Amino acid sequence: MSSVRPATVGELRESGYRPRSVKDEIRANLLKKLRSGDELFPGVLGYQDTVVPQIVNALLARHDFILLGLRGQAKSRILRELAGLLDDEVPVLRGSEVNDDPLAPISKYAKELLREEGDDAPVAWVPRTQRYVEKLATPDVTIADVIGDVDPIKAARGGHILADELTIHFGLLPRANRGIFALNELPDLSGKIQVGLFNVLQEGDVQVKGYPIRLPLDVLMVFTANPEDYTARGKIITPLKDRIGSEIRTHYPRELDIGIDVTRQEAWTGREGLEVEIPETVTEVVERVAFLARQDKRIDQRSGVSQRLPITTLEMVVSNAERRALLLDEPVAVPRVVDVYAALPAITGKMELEYEGELHGHEKIGRELIAAAAHGVYAARAGGADVEDIVEYFEQGSALQVGEESSAEACLQGFETVAGLMELVHGVGLASDSASPGVKAAACELVLEALVAERRVARTSTGGYRRPPHDEGGGPGMTNFDPFGT
Repeated sequence: MSSVRPATVGELRESGYRPRSVKDEIRANLLKKLRSGDELFPGVLGYQDTVVPQIVNALLARHDFILLGLRGQAKSRILRELAGLLDDEVPVLRGSEVNDDPLAPISKYAKELLREEGDDAPVAWVPRTQRYVEKLATPDVTIADVIGDVDPIKAARGGHILADELTIHFGLLPRANRGIFALNELPDLSGKIQVGLFNVLQEGDVQVKGYPIRLPLDVLMVFTANPEDYTARGKIITPLKDRIGSEIRTHYPRELDIGIDVTRQEAWTGREGLEVEIPETVTEVVERVAFLARQDKRIDQRSGVSQRLPITTLEMVVSNAERRALLLDEPVAVPRVVDVYAALPAITGKMELEYEGELHGHEKIGRELIAAAAHGVYAARAGGADVEDIVEYFEQGSALQVGEESSAEACLQGFETVAGLMELVHGVGLASDSASPGVKAAACELVLEALVAERRVARTSTGGYRRPPHDEGGGPGMTNFDPFGT
């Protein structure tokens, strides 16, 4: 085809253009990307060896498919990235509501236009962004929304009978012709609408107000669903499920490093007018909270723990550090573990609890997850280090008061009084000698939070540290001791 876009059907035919289905178009563009090694789904991490190969196989097989997974697993994002596999733009008959191919029209409007104007019929060019149509399924979605409905105004203006196809106001699915139609949360769609979908998928015909209309749509249909919705809110009817070519299961990040990368990518952590320095240990604590929550029996795992939990938590952590830096006139905002506790509202709102969890309460479980996460980070980076001098400091009755409102310098001065703490932090590489006061303070706090989780140190309700009450036992096996002082 020439660099000048054809403006009429005749010019388009002379240019060498040949109609092809949208699935063939996507397949051809996908093969080009695979050969060149281009990234297929930019920004989607952790699926390279699991989900992505299955999607590629489905597209190469020209399948419609459904992504099945719990909330916060990038399902919608993946579907939107599919638009990148479409051509930059495609020709349509100008004025067509269903993107009629000028050389292979399907609507009555397009056929009549070609009969009247022939090769002089005007051609428009539609970019790929307008060929992706997405709809969130809700129980109140109607056939008119998805398929279409009779428009009496069209009938009156054109002098048509209501049974005439020219009186139809087309819904989202016909308007997605020659493109991608994405439907999120498919089980929420009522059964009669699902019947309409599989009829289009299989037979290519539509009924509007009882009038049969042959409309062989050319569309890639993709869906998302949460497996728990099958029984909680609805289900996918069997005939539709049978017609969906591939069912692809998504999942949460399976490795901590991948989860951290996703959170760093998605979280808004850069703040205007203030430098933010996030210690790696704090980012890891936030991510471990999500990983631990996905294993906690007190939390409903059927509902899932979304990846939005660590993302929004990290944003709240940075915000608390930002607020402290502004109040204390510090030049750099450096989050610490105490800021993770301040971000509890971002954690508790994303956990659905089982009965046992309800007995404990969201906040208590959230605090325990943070302490366990801090201990996990410490164990991974400094497990086996000698902490006896630190524990003995508190066992002798000494206490340390460092709250979330304390500056990094003030915290560091307090931490330096704890025997062996600074030596341990430097010795295991939690913070270098040249690190900023904020990073050093964050490292010291991590160590103390790990000891809180081991119940060798107690955390006061105001954010300080003290020895655990001996009359209630001690050590990791203690059962009646609340390490948080609540």
